[in-house]
Amino acid sequence: MHRYDGDLAMHFERVGDYSVPVCANFVVSLANVMAIFERDLTGIRACMERGLGGSLKPRIVQDGPCQEVVVTREIDLEGMFPVLFHAEGDFGKYITAGVVLARDPENGIHNASIHRLCLLGGDRAAIKLDWGRHLRVLYEKAQQKKVPLEIAVVIGGDLALTYAAATMGLQVPLERDELDVASSLKGEPLELVRCRSVDLAVPAESEIVLEGEILPDQFAQEGPFIEFLGLHSGVGPSPVVQFKAVTHRRSPYYYAICGRETTVLRKFTLEAAILRTLKAAVPMVRDVNLTDGGLNRFHLVISVHKVSPEDEGYQRNAIFAAITALKDLDLVIVVDDDIDIHNPTDVEYALAVRMEASRDIIQLPGARGHEYIPVSDLGVRTKVGIDATVPVSERERFRRVVFKEMDLNDYEHSLTPMDRPR
Repeated sequence: MHRYDGDLAMHFERVGDYSVPVCANFVVSLANVMAIFERDLTGIRACMERGLGGSLKPRIVQDGPCQEVVVTREIDLEGMFPVLFHAEGDFGKYITAGVVLARDPENGIHNASIHRLCLLGGDRAAIKLDWGRHLRVLYEKAQQKKVPLEIAVVIGGDLALTYAAATMGLQVPLERDELDVASSLKGEPLELVRCRSVDLAVPAESEIVLEGEILPDQFAQEGPFIEFLGLHSGVGPSPVVQFKAVTHRRSPYYYAICGRETTVLRKFTLEAAILRTLKAAVPMVRDVNLTDGGLNRFHLVISVHKVSPEDEGYQRNAIFAAITALKDLDLVIVVDDDIDIHNPTDVEYALAVRMEASRDIIQLPGARGHEYIPVSDLGVRTKVGIDATVPVSERERFRRVVFKEMDLNDYEHSLTPMDRPR
């Protein structure tokens, strides 16, 4: 999986003695996502925007393939499924692609989110609940009442649910039902079947579903585990989940996430949400790109189109608006729209030619970011904005020369594959 990280989708037909195959790397690149959605980047973002803004409700159906097999006794997760040991130094085997469904015990609104689960043996696992995550809020509500929080872990579910689960709090607030988000993103009601042992419903076409409860008073030491930063997480107590039932297709696939898929999964929903916020605040914004090097979360490039001298300054407003839209951003670069923001070389060209450090670098000290960044003080660090745009009055001086387009088919030539630049 790591060998083809960011590239090919993977299908492992036989894994040890397990009869269940493993799939991975499906949404790990733009090319893969465009193939799945059968849309270009603009079309993918339109789907995400539809999900973020829509209110389409799911639909309950009587049965579905996800319950062709039902196991309620002698549950042994490690024996049933090829749960992966990901990297040297990890604490144990982790479920990484499970979408955790839960319901607010006070208002019944559904939450969908992705959390790592460490197998503890048999029917038990430890679930990592980061501070500020919505599932932790629901867990704490149940914990205050000294009752378990019912959950269903969906592995290999509808992709619309996976993307809904990958949204963040600012894009989808706690009072928004994420099953509605999934249905809206899909463009039709998500078909659900009722679980067998908990009062929840899951996508009927899912591969595997684990039904259980997060216990209010039981914890287990969990970690280290390789996090999306490529670093090992710390060790600490995590709540224990007791699974009551396992349902799956007759011939299920086990899905796992490893590497860049963790970050790419969020890229398109985050970009859609950021672009919506920026265009409302600064209409001259044309496009945004959460960069691969910034883990599709920490570094953003913004494209703007300035028309008149009166537009000057708005490009810097866009920097501030972006940081407001996504608090995890630590570096925001704004460039003119003749720069290809999806091409790192072109962005670096703008920095080399159009940015003067003494006046174009903006620092925002003591700002809140992501607590996993090791150089920060538990998430607090200085954020940086870079204005690499050209003043409208100087545009001609910075205009790049465009060479005439030529078609070699119009001429006799001896270009061979070996002559082509690599």
